[in-house]
Amino acid sequence: MGKNRVTREEDYSKWYNDLVVDADLAENSGVRGCMVIKPYGYAIWEKIQAELDRMFKETGHQNAYFPLFVPKSLFEAEEKNAEGFAKECAVVTHYRLQNDPDRPGKLRVDPEAKLEEELIVRPTSEAIIWSTYKGWIQSYRDLPLLINQWANVVRWEMRTRLFLRTAEFLWQEGHTAHATKKEAIAEAELMNNVYATFVENFMAIPVIQGLKTESERFAGADETYCIEALMQDGKALQAGTSHFLGQNFAKAFDVKFANKEGGQEYVWATSWGVSTRLMGALIMTHSDDQGLVLPPKLAPYQVVIVPIFKNEEQLDQITEVVNNVVKDLRAAGVSVKYDNRDTMRPGAKFAQYELQGVPLRIAIGARDLENGTVELARRDTLTKETTELEGIATKVKNLLEDIQSSLHSRALAYRDSHITEVNDFEEFKEVLEVKGGFLSAHWDGTAETEDKIKDLTKATIRCIPLDNKKEAGSCVFTGKPSTQRVLFAKAY
Repeated sequence: MGKNRVTREEDYSKWYNDLVVDADLAENSGVRGCMVIKPYGYAIWEKIQAELDRMFKETGHQNAYFPLFVPKSLFEAEEKNAEGFAKECAVVTHYRLQNDPDRPGKLRVDPEAKLEEELIVRPTSEAIIWSTYKGWIQSYRDLPLLINQWANVVRWEMRTRLFLRTAEFLWQEGHTAHATKKEAIAEAELMNNVYATFVENFMAIPVIQGLKTESERFAGADETYCIEALMQDGKALQAGTSHFLGQNFAKAFDVKFANKEGGQEYVWATSWGVSTRLMGALIMTHSDDQGLVLPPKLAPYQVVIVPIFKNEEQLDQITEVVNNVVKDLRAAGVSVKYDNRDTMRPGAKFAQYELQGVPLRIAIGARDLENGTVELARRDTLTKETTELEGIATKVKNLLEDIQSSLHSRALAYRDSHITEVNDFEEFKEVLEVKGGFLSAHWDGTAETEDKIKDLTKATIRCIPLDNKKEAGSCVFTGKPSTQRVLFAKAY
């Protein structure tokens, strides 16, 4: 990552933070713990958003928007949810400022402008949405209700890190209502599957689908489905969650429907979400010491063309050829940027696009024009080749597909080589310290054991994999009987 940048080996955390800033993705703002997402970073988020939005709509969901503020009484209605988020809530207590008589030119809160009821800045929207659904749902004909919103939320984090954990972040949250338990569970499973498909196919990140343990569940959920990914430093990252909420919110907000027989029933609910922390997952799964490495499906531009010229005349000749190449590439569905700036040397441009993770770079100079060739450089392998200009669009399209699948294969090989079966606690601690990754271990099923392991090692149960095979064994910590292995890891 250049001469002055730290490597992943030296300091993974600093490498990550430096890369986010140097690659022009985001920066810290004037508000502690909040970030400014810069245009290049936001362009990646827009691609994530567009693809997920398409997948949501294809599965029958519609977008809506709900208020940022939640009256405290509504927030308190579902007790588990309120307790779970209480420590992270920002609260609005006043609605006006006034001139400060003791400090000319400064403002203070107007003590007369106290709100009758305090407002919570949403950490999640179940409360405001379910209080609204009460007016929308009367009969079985109103179900299922399949709503998603793209929004920002605020969770007052003390230790923040760009994209991974910020006081304000962007996300989507789906909130659905169903006539039966079976339908709601099917919805929660479907959406977890949508997340897994997106993360595997677009982000090129392998994930494990699983269930959270009771103590790791979303506050107010009966069951939490998740997708777990593994970062290059051997730590896990929860990449998405989908919750079966049972009838908890329906009962809290008295949301009932008339069934086909004319009786009254509480509806069944789900909620599900992914956030800008996916950007962190993307960076930490694929990037290297040279900078960002982006999968072609999410790169703001998949190809950049850099002309190498000595004078205006050469640039004009190159541009004439490049214009046709750009046209061919765009016709083949490839996003391309032609960087013909004369204020920056080609070497500096190469360094910039390497740092920003552009999947393919094409360099073309006067000699290439004579030979009918171009130089192609792959970002994932840092290899270069000279190739014919003829048929370049097909060649590029094939290369981009190869880069996409190679990134996934590379991440999968790393992930699979970092799932280790451990059978006693000494081995557990040693593997966690020396190798990291997922530890597949027996657990006695109690929250007490889970907490003790977390206290002693900082490792948590990331999930009980959905495809888990049942096998008798002894808990890695207590030695008590266990029916299956679960995945432990240190996590972000």
